[in-house]
Amino acid sequence: MPESATKKAKTKSIILGGGCFWCVEAIFNGLRGVISSNPGYAGGHLKNPSYEAVCTGQTGHAEVVEVMFDPQEISLEDILRVFFTTHDPTQLNRQGNDIGTQYRSVIFGDEEQKKVAQKIKEEIEAEKLWPDQIVTSIEGPAQFWEAETKHHDYFARNPDTAYCAAVVAPKVAKARKLYRDRLKKAD
Repeated sequence: MPESATKKAKTKSIILGGGCFWCVEAIFNGLRGVISSNPGYAGGHLKNPSYEAVCTGQTGHAEVVEVMFDPQEISLEDILRVFFTTHDPTQLNRQGNDIGTQYRSVIFGDEEQKKVAQKIKEEIEAEKLWPDQIVTSIEGPAQFWEAETKHHDYFARNPDTAYCAAVVAPKVAKARKLYRDRLKKAD
């Protein structure tokens, strides 16, 4: 079997919503073992939703990122620890000034992933990393709808926009500080 096919067979994925997908994508793109992090939408009732439709809060979708990873390089547990510590999982239907169900904290996964997510959620709660209770919803598999091309690598392409400078950059800096040992090496 070719090396690329072997690598693909070992790849796992999970869908994470932690507010704005630009933040989540930028954080996970920098981690060793993450093959890709693709922004999109999940958890709603509208087929093939657009960014504009999701932003209304009427589709039921959350802004999410499908994280593709190599479990031999980074475990699901570590993916989830990064997730729970780099956004505020105690805010219901919001992240900072981004308000609405489309910005909810949510994990979409299969039964095994749901068990692991619940375990890590309880671990983070026991560590008292957040002053309030974690409200992240842990749900079953969901249809992932990839976001429009303009949303891919948004932070990397637009670091100087006001939103990226004020919201995305501090979250990425926090992740780089907390998970320095897990960052991809510069090429």
